[in-house]
Amino acid sequence: MHLLILGCGKTGSLVADVAREWRHHVRVLRGSENTNASALTEECLSDVNVVIDFTTPASVVANAEACIRAGKNIVIGTTGWYDHAPRLKDMVLRARTGLLYGSNFSIGVNLFFEVVRAAAPALTFDYQGQIFERHHVQKKDAPSGTALMMKNMVQKASGQELEIVSFREGDVVGMHELVLNSSNDRIYLCHDSKSRRGFAEGAIRGAEWLAGKEGFFEFRDIWRDL
Repeated sequence: MHLLILGCGKTGSLVADVAREWRHHVRVLRGSENTNASALTEECLSDVNVVIDFTTPASVVANAEACIRAGKNIVIGTTGWYDHAPRLKDMVLRARTGLLYGSNFSIGVNLFFEVVRAAAPALTFDYQGQIFERHHVQKKDAPSGTALMMKNMVQKASGQELEIVSFREGDVVGMHELVLNSSNDRIYLCHDSKSRRGFAEGAIRGAEWLAGKEGFFEFRDIWRDL
């Protein structure tokens, strides 16, 4: 496939490297080359099968809008834009394009989500809960999209809203914890990413899955289909 990668930060650069390893044709656009999505013209996108966005919350919506208008499918790994999701979904469905997004494209994290969902009913049995997340100091948004997803899952399963505590330290790739505490015991659930490669591989698998499809999809709903 012909892939256009938006963003060349730590994860975006690794996505490009993995895509090349998997023998896809890859172009990369830096943020400085694409202010306000100005570079995402029909000419620029003419030979692109799927766009993959790992930019910033301030850039991603304009990028997605430009791709949708050009009729190009897009995978979004950037977080912090979900308030715009209903409007982008409407645009995607009207344009008959495809959009796949996720707070985390790691297969391990999506398995962890299922564990979190299964444990959440403990909050109806006199447990108190808290979510902790740790990331590198360059991460733009806090709490992380993954932590917010955990919070939403717990609330749907138990009716209780948990506090999220965020830490930004060093070069931590990403650690997420759900702690459930009662007078009798304490349960620790943790996912600790050792590298960003799991995110990158999941994003490429997502792009391969999305090619030629129409619709608005979330990675946690489709990852088992990959």
